[in-house]
Amino acid sequence: MREYLVVFLVAAVISYLLCVVARELAGWAGAVAQVRDRDVHAIPIPYFGGVAMLGGLAAGYLVALKLPFLSLAGGYVFHDAAVVVVAGAIICAVGVLDDIYELDALTKLGGQVLAAGFLVLNGVQFYSFNSGSEQMVLDPALSMLGSIFLVVGTVNAVNFVDGLDGLAGGIVGIGAVAFFCFSYALAVVNDETLAISSAVLCAALAGACAGFLPHNFFPARIFMGDSGSMLLGLVLAASALTLTGQFSNVSTNQGLWGQSSNSWILFLPALLPISILMIPFLDLVMAVIRRTRRGEMFYHPDKQHLHHRLLGIGHSQRRAVLIMWSWVALIGFGLVGVSLYPRPITLVAIVAGALFASAGTWLLPRMQRTSGHAA
Repeated sequence: MREYLVVFLVAAVISYLLCVVARELAGWAGAVAQVRDRDVHAIPIPYFGGVAMLGGLAAGYLVALKLPFLSLAGGYVFHDAAVVVVAGAIICAVGVLDDIYELDALTKLGGQVLAAGFLVLNGVQFYSFNSGSEQMVLDPALSMLGSIFLVVGTVNAVNFVDGLDGLAGGIVGIGAVAFFCFSYALAVVNDETLAISSAVLCAALAGACAGFLPHNFFPARIFMGDSGSMLLGLVLAASALTLTGQFSNVSTNQGLWGQSSNSWILFLPALLPISILMIPFLDLVMAVIRRTRRGEMFYHPDKQHLHHRLLGIGHSQRRAVLIMWSWVALIGFGLVGVSLYPRPITLVAIVAGALFASAGTWLLPRMQRTSGHAA
């Protein structure tokens, strides 16, 4: 655990420092977010936050190679992590071009598929889902298509939710911590090595997000841009793909689950990134339905995303971001908890968290309006 903490801290520090350089590069390259009708920022903000986070991610990976315990891990651990970092560099480069030249949607989609295809061709994909004596081996073609679909879907979900200062970086950072906890706990339960590709990647990803957020939280001094949102989505999804090839057999703790069979645990490596990004995925689906009903293309921008609605009911930017963070944390850590530690205290914590998040979402604006009228 201490070595993973080192990976996290190195990624955070490098990401934080590189944000200063990235801002200057963005200004020099003309990669600046101008103020548009659908935006909530009031002044132009430089992009290229993704470049800084890529640097932090790569630094975390390189440090992991030299740490006493992690450096002894099997070659497949760092092979898979290296493939993910390179794929991240590919999709980050596509995002940089978009931040500068504003690529059309189909070109960006092609870049996303290219990066996802690189993962699959280098062995980072779904292999099989295992749980105790049960095993589901995927058809190779289905495995490739499912892997690409998961990566591209996650990339676009993160891209869609990147609408408020600190929102996407915080969501993915929380998701990375939750997925790290799941990977680490699953290794402990199955008495496997604690040197895991997904844990290395998630520790570095969470650190990169943590280093970026001080520059990006309201009022932001730098935006991640598509170079950042697509990078974060790819690495989070790819972390799940590496986990399916990590263990030869996966089971849950018998003392926790008893003798009952829980076949849904088979799909947790695929479900966790989706659940962690439930809010962004919901936003993505709602946007597609909304725009299709208006007779527009699904990628046509508007100002009706979930974060816009939170602002509309009276939340400030910071509070809207914190509320969405709380819902993501509830869903992500809640699923990890009920998956590996389904005890009454876990369910009580989830219910309490849901009540807290609901109160923050709906009651705070009403209390604020009531206080304003009373004054």
